Amino acid sequence: MKIINFKSITLRQEISHRGGGIEISLDTLGYEGKMTAYQNYLGGGILGKVASDCNVPEWRNDAKLLEISEQLKKYFFNLTNPKEGWESLSYKQNQSLDISAY
Repeated sequence: MKIINFKSITLRQEISHRGGGIEISLDTLGYEGKMTAYQNYLGGGILGKVASDCNVPEWRNDAKLLEISEQLKKYFFNLTNPKEGWESLSYKQNQSLDISAY
């Protein structure tokens, strides 16, 4: 699957040092619906792993939607996480964290 240009299909985006989320339209990707990626604050300056959700029924059984989800999570991770400094984590390290502190 080719790399997706998420800027052109972003419906909503909220980013802060406490995480946030992004919502995209799937219309131009062959689906009717939306997908989100989001990140929660765990405390101590650490963001939890990037998670995703989608309103297409049984989307987790669709290989193409899973690939879109993975690309979206990586895209959002790059928006919310510094590339340098003591607090920087790789995407793989981030995905080993919990989603929420609660």
